Amino acid sequence: MDSSISAKVKEIITEKLCVTSAEVSEFASFQNDLGADSLDMVELIIDFEKEFDINIEDEEAAEVNTVGDAINFIEWKLRNPGKTKRFGLNL
Repeated sequence: MDSSISAKVKEIITEKLCVTSAEVSEFASFQNDLGADSLDMVELIIDFEKEFDINIEDEEAAEVNTVGDAINFIEWKLRNPGKTKRFGLNL
């Protein structure tokens, strides 16, 4: 994992969800551990898109359930610009 991407993702999450950095581990579930609802998730995705200049399709966003998922996904999008990731299939 790229530490600068990881740090920025975690910073966005702590600010958007009003949680402490200690709560934002790679294994933390957005909904179960960090209390994110569906609107929070939409706002997080928008913030990730703006910060990293990427486009995240709805189908892709639906597969991002943990902080680690978000970090890994953003790293993948940055390495594969213009591609859509279907979890299990990379198109």
